[in-house]
Amino acid sequence: MTDDRSFPPGFLWGTATAAHQIEGNNLNNDWWAWEHTEGSGCAEPSGDACDSWYRWADDVAVIADMGLGVYRFSLEWSRIEPADGEFSPASIANYRRLCEALRARGIMPMVTYHHFTTPKWLADRGGWENADIVDAFGRYCRMVTEALGDVIGAVCTINEPAMVAAGGYLSGMFPPGRVDVAARRVVTANLVAAHRRAVEVVREVAPGVPVGWTLSMADYHALEGGQAKLERIRRGMEDVFLEAVEGDDFVGVQAYSRDRIGPDGQVFEGEPGVPMLVMGYEYWPRAIEAALRRAAEVTGGRVPLWVTENGIGTDDDTQRIDYVHAALEGVLRVIADGIDVRGYTYWSLLDNFEWALGYRPRFGLVDVDRTTFVRTPKPSAAWFGAVARANRLVDAPTRADESAAASLG
Repeated sequence: MTDDRSFPPGFLWGTATAAHQIEGNNLNNDWWAWEHTEGSGCAEPSGDACDSWYRWADDVAVIADMGLGVYRFSLEWSRIEPADGEFSPASIANYRRLCEALRARGIMPMVTYHHFTTPKWLADRGGWENADIVDAFGRYCRMVTEALGDVIGAVCTINEPAMVAAGGYLSGMFPPGRVDVAARRVVTANLVAAHRRAVEVVREVAPGVPVGWTLSMADYHALEGGQAKLERIRRGMEDVFLEAVEGDDFVGVQAYSRDRIGPDGQVFEGEPGVPMLVMGYEYWPRAIEAALRRAAEVTGGRVPLWVTENGIGTDDDTQRIDYVHAALEGVLRVIADGIDVRGYTYWSLLDNFEWALGYRPRFGLVDVDRTTFVRTPKPSAAWFGAVARANRLVDAPTRADESAAASLG
């Protein structure tokens, strides 16, 4: 019998990154072009990022030192297929070396096939608005699964499709930076079709590899008169994608904060007394519990859940630990209520490129020097590693504890 702070036997612990955010110099995708487009609103270009294309062994070492069992990372489609139908054996070989190094350290590679970035040659043809992308994505998925299926531990087909559709065709914060409701619907349909195609391909080529996709979710709160608007927003941001997971091996749940919805839509001002973070949303660690419950409700509990992203962008590492501690308390409550949650991967391993906001938000368990790229684990890395090793929620250190440790150092 376990106590109420222990996670189930076999619960998996990990951390996550995305190729464009850490590799550096991914010159051939739509996001690189977007960063260098005047008026896009991007704070800065990604540049060298964390130089992980060359320094992935450093990343593997720090993950192993934390005692984690899973590393979720993404493949950069534009490196693997830099032109239509032209595949790069060298790029595939680099990803294979990464997977093999992880396995040698007892770490499962959880590989995302598409994490926001699309090859520029495909984006120039309309990207996700063009139905041809479904076939192109299926071909790419087949190629990488044939090449890497024996070393991959799990596949996430597409990361946060709602953000690709809404960010690119509603808010204008993602490429192609349009506000076009009709196009967003088309993009959403193509993303769902591409996911289903990818699941078919992975099961055909590597039938023993679990496959699902990872969804952006939130804790939705209706303000006075906002319930009808909330239902419409949540339908387009969550439910249409949750309904597409039937028969998948898992669904990745990703949540960071809550969305407050009034009759005219999302209210971006925070509630008095609730801290606001550098990302522009509230400090709300209860979000992941609400998202897991919502995912279980919509799917009828038929698909296992995995927290594939959860974390906080902050310069205050004690606040990071407090946030994750509170979030994990929520995960424990969900599990205690019988909801099938298989693992938790913290976002992110490294302080990295946070899309339009550049390098200001710091989500990492590990600091990265912007000039030398030296990795320095933060206290949160040690604490999270202790949780993973114990498979149990251990106490968060107090600020007094950290001050005493610093004085001894």
